[in-house]
Amino acid sequence: MKRHYEGILKDLPVVLLMGGPGKEREVSLRSGAAVAAALRKCGARVSDLDVAGPGFSLPADTRLVYNMIHGTFGEDGEVQAYLDGLGVPYTGEGAAASRVAFDKIESKECFARAGVPTSAWFTLRRNEPADWKFPCVLKAPRQGSSVGIHIVRSPEEIPAALEDCFLYGDRVLVEEFFPGRELTVGILGSEALPVIEIIPNEGFYDYDHKYTKGASEYHVPAHISPGATAAVQSAALAACRALSLEVYSRVDILLAPDGSLNVLEINTIPGMTETSLLPKAAAVVGLDFSALCEEIAGLSLQKRSP
Repeated sequence: MKRHYEGILKDLPVVLLMGGPGKEREVSLRSGAAVAAALRKCGARVSDLDVAGPGFSLPADTRLVYNMIHGTFGEDGEVQAYLDGLGVPYTGEGAAASRVAFDKIESKECFARAGVPTSAWFTLRRNEPADWKFPCVLKAPRQGSSVGIHIVRSPEEIPAALEDCFLYGDRVLVEEFFPGRELTVGILGSEALPVIEIIPNEGFYDYDHKYTKGASEYHVPAHISPGATAAVQSAALAACRALSLEVYSRVDILLAPDGSLNVLEINTIPGMTETSLLPKAAAVVGLDFSALCEEIAGLSLQKRSP
């Protein structure tokens, strides 16, 4: 893949945000440390900042905020709105697009309007009746890293799954179960990176499988046909357009044996350690970790230039 922003970070004062108050704090700290090292390798003057919420201050000479806060506060539009108020450029999507992408219910509604393939669903509030069909998938709509996700196969499993999901909000997303291969597609600007297949050792790609070494196998690129690859990449790009995403992201998709697709969700601040999925895909097309971080910075600065 052609590099467009090589050298853009040279001597640039950058503040690296990481941590945050959510369930993904530890993952964010790992991503932040890796990205900070990569930015320094590119020549940036980096200040690390572990934040738990709004109210933090930035050095007066800050030219770019590199946001590596996964999940709550960092990925849901809150920190973006705060930085907009400060008038400082930052990486990734803006406040409105981040908020929609972080909410699985709002994302589903956008996918449906745009014709993006996604499984049937309904939403549920506490004590509301439902027409259950098994198996199904219950999701807390505003969490990342598979927090608050349950595959339910019988009525007996519903109460515990609902109790956990309602810990994170007053609505639950209930999806029709869609059997398929677990794929993910990194998006950089308007280009789709190679498709990755994720093969958990057992069950589905939950929090433990994401962050436990050896718990999952990855095929980069995925062992699927050229036609299926093109269809998956096209669906990923269509999903990003449906949510007005323009900088970078990672789209999670299921591929059924008959070739049908189910776009699950879009991560607007995906994991960014050197062993994370987005960097794995970028490496296949010639972007090493530092180059990927630099391209994300360049795309973000271009989007927010006056």
